[in-house]
Amino acid sequence: MSGNTAPASPPPSTPIKVVVVEDILDIRESLRIMINGTEGFRCMGAYYSAEEAMEKIGKEVPDVVLMDIGLPKMSGIEATRQLKAHYPKLLILMLTVYDDDERIFNSLCAGACGYLLKKTPPARLLEGIQEAANGGSPMTPEIARRVVELFQQFHPPVQADYQLSAHEVRLLKMLAEGHSYRSAATVLGVTPHAVSFHLRNIYEKLHVHSKSEAVAKALRDHLIE
Repeated sequence: MSGNTAPASPPPSTPIKVVVVEDILDIRESLRIMINGTEGFRCMGAYYSAEEAMEKIGKEVPDVVLMDIGLPKMSGIEATRQLKAHYPKLLILMLTVYDDDERIFNSLCAGACGYLLKKTPPARLLEGIQEAANGGSPMTPEIARRVVELFQQFHPPVQADYQLSAHEVRLLKMLAEGHSYRSAATVLGVTPHAVSFHLRNIYEKLHVHSKSEAVAKALRDHLIE
């Protein structure tokens, strides 16, 4: 992870506050330097362990946490679960080498808003942080496909009726296929703000709090195929 490539969209007026949790020093420092070297972002801290990060986060809560999974003591998945219990609005983006179904599933169930691999290019990683801060659920295309396949294995006994409109169902399907807010808005011919508005309605109807939860529930309850 290196380079200071800025994300495609203009940086926000207030920097996105990021915390990095990564036990490998070179990666941790590369992420910190990349984030602090890019306009619109600020790295509040870069920590070796989940325990250290959880202690520091209690003093000043960031906007987004970049969370490794394979940490020395407590795993990143368990840390995500505990952090979300204390700070429900905290956005946790998994950044890991693991791409197996079990860790993807457990991370999303723990409350992660997205899942990126460490081989993700710096520009895409910065875009993912910004997307998470804007309410999205960044995932690499291969991870998004795995999520779709994973949750299609669930078959509830009765299909629930959440009274979603045809437009909302179409938007959910697009998000399940890996579209970002921006790309979904382009395909639908609306603004990203309109997509965000419709997604808030979807959250309320499905009783969820993130895009990943909405997609998972929609697939599990066969609202989309």
